[in-house]
Amino acid sequence: MELIKTPSQLEKAVAALEQSDFITIDTEFIRETTFWPELCLIQMAAPGVTALVDPLAEGMDLEPFFRLMANERVIKVFHAARQDIEIIYHRGGLIPHPIFDTQVAAMVCGFGDSVSYEQLVFRITGEHIDKASRFTDWRHRPLSEKQLRYAIADVTHLIPVFQNLRAQLEREGRAHWLKEEMDVLTARETYDVHPEDAWKRLKLRVRKPVELAVLQRVAAWREREARERNVPRGRVLKDDAIYEIAQQQPRDAEALGRLRSMPKGWERSAAASGLLKAVNEALALPKDELPKLPKPQHAPEGAAAAAELIKVLLKLVAEREGVAPKMLASSDDIDRITAQGENAAVPALSGWRREVFGEEALKLLRGEIALRFTGRRVETFTLEERIISAAE
Repeated sequence: MELIKTPSQLEKAVAALEQSDFITIDTEFIRETTFWPELCLIQMAAPGVTALVDPLAEGMDLEPFFRLMANERVIKVFHAARQDIEIIYHRGGLIPHPIFDTQVAAMVCGFGDSVSYEQLVFRITGEHIDKASRFTDWRHRPLSEKQLRYAIADVTHLIPVFQNLRAQLEREGRAHWLKEEMDVLTARETYDVHPEDAWKRLKLRVRKPVELAVLQRVAAWREREARERNVPRGRVLKDDAIYEIAQQQPRDAEALGRLRSMPKGWERSAAASGLLKAVNEALALPKDELPKLPKPQHAPEGAAAAAELIKVLLKLVAEREGVAPKMLASSDDIDRITAQGENAAVPALSGWRREVFGEEALKLLRGEIALRFTGRRVETFTLEERIISAAE
């Protein structure tokens, strides 16, 4: 099995792949020591066509590959697409479209919340995937024949998985469910995260507006540093250090050096001046320009019990519809629905999720439907049904 190492070979492979209405795709990458994932291998397949592309080959130009990713006539099929799309977006400045994520489709089709790719392939095709090469250092060259077989198997097995899931979605009238999920997955804002929003990744361990201002500025500084130096965020500054800086608010190197979370001598490094500048900018903000602390959500009395009822309803609906529960609602969705009702801005109350589950959850909260245990199973019933039954 030969690796594609030249632009002309890649152009020829893309021309063959473009003849199909869909292609399966996977990437191998390393990101343990970098901020941006290092693309090491691209695998693609269509019925009768396979391609293994070496992006590390000298003189390789991936322009034909990115053109294929942008081809609207060809569905790009991934399993767990987010990291693959992130790589393509970073390297090529585009988001593949249209796409089909078999991990999401499997949850919509009732394969469970956490079915692995290997399990999915076996349940659909009966084939076992050899996982021996999973932890390969894909930067190393030359790659062995065994490694190449493992890599191409990922996308060749994906062909029947895709065909099976697509057919099931069409049969059950759920293709539009998946489309809503793919719209989120292909939204540019999913991947174009601004440094100013980096603080949202952190736990909000602050009690004062000025602490939040410091946390925001320092998190943004760390994000820029990590991107520019292409190192993981934790290599620049640990999360715990950001929390301590937000609370202690060191204005100079001496104060910075006294913090327990800072490595000894780090306050004298070139990076320290940038961090201190971010802290002092936050501390210089006028009081009326400080960010407002998010208001804590106080759950109404009885919300905990209501949440437990909705969780039972969630399981009931998921079993009835043959869909993974977490596709319908998360724990946060349920907590916010019980606290805010109709006003909860959560995925469970929009789109297909509202049709399938959200509306019933609201009816349960309003007392319009109830749950009962009968015939060894839980079911919903309306109050009208109960009144009629009592009259009889």
